[in-house]
Order: sequence, then C-alpha cells, then structure tokens
Amino acid sequence: MPSTSRTERALYLLGRPLVRCFYRVTALRLENLPAGGFLLVPNHITWVDALILQFACPRPIRYVIDQEYYYKPILHPILRTIGCIPISKRQSHAAVRAAAEKIAEGEIVCVFPEGELERRGTLLRLQRGYEVIARHAKAQVVPVWLDQLWGSIFSFQGGRFFRKIPKRIRYPVTVAFGEPLEAKAADVATVREELLKLGEFCFSRRPSLDRHLAEGCVRGLKRRPFATAVVDGTDHTQLSRGKLLGAAAAFSRFLRKEFPDGRIAIVLPASKASVVANLAVMLANKVPVDLNFTIGRAANESCCRRAELRVAISATPFIERVKDFPWPERVLKLDDLLPHMKRQIILWWILSTILPARLLLRLLNIPEKGGHAEAVLLFTSGTTGEPKAAVMSHRNVMGNVSQFRELLDAKKTDAILASLPFFHTFGSTVTLWYPLIEGVRIVTYPNPLDAGKCAALIDRCKLTFLLLTPTFLRLYLRKAEPEQLKTLRLIITGAEKLPLDLASHFEERLHKKVFEGYGLTETAPVVSVNLPNPELPKLGEHVQPSSRLGSVGRLAPGIAAEIREPETDQKLSLYDSGMLWLRGVNIFEGYLHDPKRTAEILRDGWLKTGDVGRFDEDGFLYIEGRLSRFSKIGGEMVPHEAIEQKIIELLGLSGRDERPLAIVGVQDEAKGEALVLLSAIDIDVAELRKKLQEAGVPNLWIPKHVQRVDTIPVLASGKLDLKRCQECAAMNGVTR
Repeated sequence: MPSTSRTERALYLLGRPLVRCFYRVTALRLENLPAGGFLLVPNHITWVDALILQFACPRPIRYVIDQEYYYKPILHPILRTIGCIPISKRQSHAAVRAAAEKIAEGEIVCVFPEGELERRGTLLRLQRGYEVIARHAKAQVVPVWLDQLWGSIFSFQGGRFFRKIPKRIRYPVTVAFGEPLEAKAADVATVREELLKLGEFCFSRRPSLDRHLAEGCVRGLKRRPFATAVVDGTDHTQLSRGKLLGAAAAFSRFLRKEFPDGRIAIVLPASKASVVANLAVMLANKVPVDLNFTIGRAANESCCRRAELRVAISATPFIERVKDFPWPERVLKLDDLLPHMKRQIILWWILSTILPARLLLRLLNIPEKGGHAEAVLLFTSGTTGEPKAAVMSHRNVMGNVSQFRELLDAKKTDAILASLPFFHTFGSTVTLWYPLIEGVRIVTYPNPLDAGKCAALIDRCKLTFLLLTPTFLRLYLRKAEPEQLKTLRLIITGAEKLPLDLASHFEERLHKKVFEGYGLTETAPVVSVNLPNPELPKLGEHVQPSSRLGSVGRLAPGIAAEIREPETDQKLSLYDSGMLWLRGVNIFEGYLHDPKRTAEILRDGWLKTGDVGRFDEDGFLYIEGRLSRFSKIGGEMVPHEAIEQKIIELLGLSGRDERPLAIVGVQDEAKGEALVLLSAIDIDVAELRKKLQEAGVPNLWIPKHVQRVDTIPVLASGKLDLKRCQECAAMNGVTR
C-alpha cells in the first residue's frame, strides 16, 4: 500500500544511517514475529527507541504517538510523513480505531505502554491503552525489549538527557522479540512478566559478564590510580588504587607459588587488610572464603571441612582476639608477611601504574574469562540450621555489580562505609567487589555495632552511601547526631525486614530517609531496592516514583520474576501473593557438595527464594515473609512477621534497641501447627489476647502459648536465629 511504502522509505532513509553510525544493533528472536499485523509493546528508555526498533525489525512499524509530541512544529511534518498515529488520553477512540485498521491491513503497530521515558532505567507501570487496541483489533501482542540503551546520551542516566559524553561510538544495543500473546491473555501483569523475562535474556548475553572478577578489579583500579581506594577507619591510614593493586599483586604471586589450594580462607573483619587479602586471592586465581568468626567453633569446623580449607589469611592482633577458632593447617599473618614484600609491592605498584591493563593482566596470569567458574564461596547465615556453602561464579558477581551500578549510578565523589563483614553477602558484593570494580572509595570499620564511631567516620570522611542491616541502623538512633550524617545521600538497609517505625523514627531524629532493599546470599545478593525519586529539571513535571513505603523496591535490571503457588508451584499472576521465583545472571551456581538442597531451590535456571511476595502495578515488590516464617493452621497460611508487628504496635514496644518478641510455629496434633510467642518481656497473656481480638486479628493468628525467655535469639547480622527459637519454643514451661 502507498502509505506503508512511504513509511518504510522515510524511516529507512532518515533512520538507518543515523542508527548505523552510532549504534551496533543485534536483533534476537525475529522468528517470533507473526506474518500478519500485530501490536508491538516495548520498554521505553531513550528518545531514539523508535529508530532502534525500526532498525532491528525487518518490516516497517507504525507508531502510536502522544498527541502533544505529534503536533510539535519541528516533529509534526516528520511524524505525519511516516504515518504515526496521534493519541490523547481524553480522545483515544479515533487512535484506537486507526491502529486497529492498520493491524487488520497487515501492518505492525507499536505502542510504548509505559507512556513516558524511564528516569531510573527500570520498567514503569504499564498503561492499559495497548490492551484496548489489542482487543479492539483482536490482534496478537508481541513484547519486545531494548537492552543496554540506559547510559547512552539519549537516556536520563546521570539525571539528564543529551548532555553526556558518549561512552563509546557504535554503542552496542540488543533488541529481543518475545513470543506473541493472544489479545485476551495480554493483560498488564502478563506483559510485564514477559518484558522482565526478555530483559533478563538480553542482560545475560552481555559479553562483559563473562570477564574474570580479577580482570574487573584490575581495570577498575587502573582508572585514576592515584585516587584513594580504601581508608582504614581504625587508624585512618589509606591506600591509593595503585598501591592497593601493587600490594595485592605482590601477595598474589606469593600465594600462587606457595599454595596449590583452590580455596583460601580469610578470617578478618572489614579492614584495609581484608581488602588486600580478598583481592590478592582473586588475583592468584583462587577462591576467597571469608569465614564468619562470630558463629562458633562447631559451625566454622563444618565450613572448613565442606570447603576443604587448609590455608587461612589473618593478622596477629585479630588472631589473639578470636578465641576458640578452628584454624586450618597454615595461617598466614599479613602483618608478618607484607613488610617482607616491600620491594615486590613497589615493583608491582609501578607496573600497575604504567602498564596497559591488557599487558598487566597477562603478567598476572589472569584468565581471559571467568564465566561459570567458582569465584567466591559464601556461607549462608544459618538461620534455620547449619550454614550452607553458596558457590558464586564470576558471572554472578560481575552481573550483580553491573546491576547495582545501574541502580546506584555513583559519582566520582561518592564513598561507602564498609562496616559489614565481607563474609556477609551484602558486605562482599556491595562494599568490597562493587567499589573495587567501579572505583568508589570505601572507608572500612571492623565493628558495625559501634554506631558512634561509624557516625564519626561518616562525618570525617564525607561519606555518601551507608549500607547496613536494620539491626545496625537502630543503633544510630542512640549514638549518631544529625550533623554527622549530613553528607549521606543514600541509606539502604537489607538482610532483614525494615520496620516502618524504625524508618520513621530515623528520619524524624536524624533527618535522613531510609530505603529498603532485598536480596539473598543465593542472589549475590542484590535483587531489588527502593531509591530516591529522580530529580526533575522543571518544577511541576510528573515524578516517577522510585520508592514505595512497605515495599523492597523495583527489581534490578536483568532479573525476571514469577509468582507461584507455594505448595503446587502453579504459576500465578505477578499481582497475586505467592512464592517468589527469580531468574538472572546473579543467581548462584548451587550449594557446594550438596546436590539435594541445590535441586530443592534451583530448577531450570529459576531460584525458589523461600519468600512469599507480590508485585504492584508499578513494579514494586512486597515481601510478605519467609515461607519458614509462616504456619499452616487449619489449612490457612498464617504470617509470623505480621503478627509480631501487630503485637509490637498494640503493646507499644516499637523503638526498642533489642528485639522484644518472636513468633514460632510448633507441631500441633489438632490443627497441624500452633503458634508460640517467645517474649523477652513480661506479658499479660489474657490482656494481649483481648487486644488482638479487639483489633480484629483472626483467632487463628492469636498465639495459644507464650514462652518467657531472657533474650530473643538472633545472629550477628541481627537476623532471627530460627533454629534456636525453635529450641526455645520446644522447652518445657510453655504458658497456655
């Protein structure tokens, strides 16, 4: 038809030379495109998405354009010439009819369902207009994902469009077309799920993710080699990036020569020495295993045995402090070894400064690819029993660093407080490997419980990022002053649920908003995070929300999700409550020497998180509790955390430094399970039951037993120690 050929000629003549000059477009799954007319629904990242999409698609595309842009004097002649269909929210009927007619004539019609450009690089709410067009036309809907455009000059990365220097010329872009959906099946939840899956498919194909983690660190540290890499918060000594790389390189040569072991234990708190040790083990192409020195001898013996650890790196002062630790055959003391390597350190420092990265990597014998090979071994916190050894590949860590980089969008002036121990998954990826690869300055401090010292360091070193658990955050309420935290621009909590009262008290007293994220050891760990709303250049512009109270934020780029029924694994809508399953480059490789438990949670690349959750229409994830923190009573799933929060609220127990109570499920012959309330304070049981009933709490949710304990068992991270809680609940003397 004349209009179609005109559209094709105009788009190809105007768009193809521009796209080819600046972008290298790879189109995937073209076989999914139906032969006739259909509706195309892509994500919307940049001002040139339409050009990129047309370049990737073998057939002409007709776009549905917002009327405001369609009639702009500069754009109108072009948009009219290429046959775009104008649409307005108030009068959409004509546009719907026009789109349906073109689809019926065998054309491809494209609607950007988000309705606006993304300001954070994450998928926004999908508007329902595309559903109306699809059903009116009885057309198939094809989701399509445009990947890697976030960060280009036409995206809002960095808080601005256009005013950016291109990171590279011929910017690589991947466009993936999904399987067609029938109009009736293409609801917003389904299309959102399919778009996320396409995003994960594209993200996982990025070549940079196959790099060896050591290569990522070397390239990161070589940028601005004289800038400070790490400051030790205990003595305020510091290492430049070049010096850090020199020290780690020299030590790595010693490790390669003296020890054939594939894994080396590191027993140190967060410190300058721990950074050097972890980097040196990685440069030696070995696996660093940071051990949790707070969990006791028996648990660490199990860790050493499972990981076959025969060599450990530590330091004399710390060895003297850690009592009853099961040290392996050889213990390397950094304070003894490094002074004797002074000449080698200076040599490697000079080489790391003057040599190009490629030659330096060759001298250090760093493999060209890391891929699925084991990079880091992390032990889970052991909340429900013996710690499990989670194998993190190079792809896992490099992928999660890339995901976190896109979320955080750090500046050259940013700096992180690294007080979480590196045996903690949050500390490992976010405050160790991420800063090394991305060139973000860190200030280490060995004790996250010492909030007073940490607050002083934030003030002294002008830190901008504070990443910690809610348990540690609570300590800042007592020990920090508002002026000490004035340089912080982002506070993120993870590892456990952030109580809303804690967040509000923190903001009220210290004038800083707290944002909650979500992750697991098995996800390397970052899955989702709330972030501050993007700054807008003009007053009165629409604000795209980047956080939502009670949620754990939007998914990081490159992560797909499904919600399934907990017992049958039947797939549900993303908007239903159920078991959260995830897929992405950051999903771990499995548990070391434990195929049975690996098979229980890893299936066809999908991870069963063990968490019950749901999404809202804006894509925010809500975690409603661990499955292990639900009891099935009389056929109903009863959430422990929701009951705990209700009791805390009714008894006025919020704001306490320590956890006052915990709900535990125990076996019950009559109803399968019964609830036991562990309490570290005296509670009038009759009064509590009365208050819960008056508050409208269902009878099934009201604890039948109360067990008085001295303290609620928690781990060093602040997480509830479920194993010990079960032991307390099983004790005699339960009050009925």
